Amino acid sequence: MPSSSPSTTAATSPAGPARNRNGSGSATTSPHAYDAGLLLLRLVLGLTMAAHGSQKLFGWFGGGGIDGTGQFFTMSGYPAGNTMAVVAGLTEILGGLGLAVGLLTPLAGAAVVGTMVNAIAVTWGGGFFAPKGNEYELLLTAGAAALALTGPGRYAVDRFLPVLKAHRLAYGVAAVLVGLATAGVILLLRK
Repeated sequence: MPSSSPSTTAATSPAGPARNRNGSGSATTSPHAYDAGLLLLRLVLGLTMAAHGSQKLFGWFGGGGIDGTGQFFTMSGYPAGNTMAVVAGLTEILGGLGLAVGLLTPLAGAAVVGTMVNAIAVTWGGGFFAPKGNEYELLLTAGAAALALTGPGRYAVDRFLPVLKAHRLAYGVAAVLVGLATAGVILLLRK
């Protein structure tokens, strides 16, 4: 079964190159280390996004629910605030859970990218740092795009889907472009 993760990388230290089992100058990095890192990133980013979506849809974790989030969308210039709250909530929950389990990872990443581009547009102008800045939204956007581009690693449901078993960069690029285009269309609706 082909792996989508790198099997070796050259590693050097101040004392010189590390030695692998064969005594050669390049160190081997376990593909499982790469995959474990992707799993951690997917879980944290995906579950964070799913929790944000549940705030919008269900009012969980101190969220406004559909009505409160809808009012926020309306005040932010989006038409049909409650509809936008449902769309954003579903996108965050489904995209987040997709990232967490590694299911349709390029599309899940694109969903999060599209939602977070709109969040950046809303927080734009408040500077970079919290409490009014957009560094948090930018970090989530970059993480989702990175996962769409790299693929989920071995510890993912995608490994059992024939088309996505061997992740291709083209899948990730296409998905990120779809997410950005969708975000652009939604932003055009904003007043």
